[in-house]
Amino acid sequence: MPGPLPTLRPNPPPAVSGAAAFFDLDKTIIAGSSALAFSRPFRRQGLISRRAALHSGYAQLLLVLAGADADTMDLLRRRITALCTGWEVAQIRAIVAETLHDIVEPLVYAEAAELIAEHRANGDEVVVLSASGLEVVEPIAALVGADRCLATRMSVADGRYTGVIDYYCYGEEKALAARKIAAEQGYRLADCRAYSDSITDLPLLEAVGHPTVVNPDKALRREAVQRGWPILTFADPVALRGFRSPETRATLAVAGLGAAALVGASWYGRRTHGRPALARLRALIGRRSAD
Repeated sequence: MPGPLPTLRPNPPPAVSGAAAFFDLDKTIIAGSSALAFSRPFRRQGLISRRAALHSGYAQLLLVLAGADADTMDLLRRRITALCTGWEVAQIRAIVAETLHDIVEPLVYAEAAELIAEHRANGDEVVVLSASGLEVVEPIAALVGADRCLATRMSVADGRYTGVIDYYCYGEEKALAARKIAAEQGYRLADCRAYSDSITDLPLLEAVGHPTVVNPDKALRREAVQRGWPILTFADPVALRGFRSPETRATLAVAGLGAAALVGASWYGRRTHGRPALARLRALIGRRSAD
């Protein structure tokens, strides 16, 4: 069994450059989402039924094709947290410890890893902000060389997930997090940078002086063109083993609920078109809320 999960430093010193670079995770640092991939090992362990796994796959397909508005995002979030209520933390960590390597291995963009290395070489603080679960975000952030991360956190009581979200790192909350870090560390937001693919991160991009969009969705691309923001295309996922040190091997060995329940939250809100498919998604979620 792997050892305890290494964590990023809770209070990194201020950046030498006096600035930070804020990164989204899904489709910015990694290619896609691992939410769907974890449904299979969880089903094998009896945590979710075959029907629930199939429905989650269909829901993800619809969302990739059609997108989701804020109301549907909230419905999905409540549906997923209800599914996870009562799961034992130790069991989730053990399952994910056996499968995280295979799921994450091919996902990191080489271009993102190089960009993060460049920021570190320039003395910037690298911060990952993600609506995905902390249990997955933190080891990936440590792996790619980030200094800190903020991510969605689930409440735990008596060793089990309660179904309550303690902190949801999504939308405007990312901008608030960036402002708080800048204030604590003495950074001028005008000197900071932010990278994201999603229109849901527009508040974060607007908060910094140097926003850049990466693999943007249609709505964010439109904003970037209108505002003259740089647009980057990352298209070269590489194996994580190429970046591994002994410390990060241990980091990747353990993860938790965020992999299956909340890693997909930001992915689910990426697109803003396809209303008929979105209507089918809402109906699907509503019908299966008792599964």
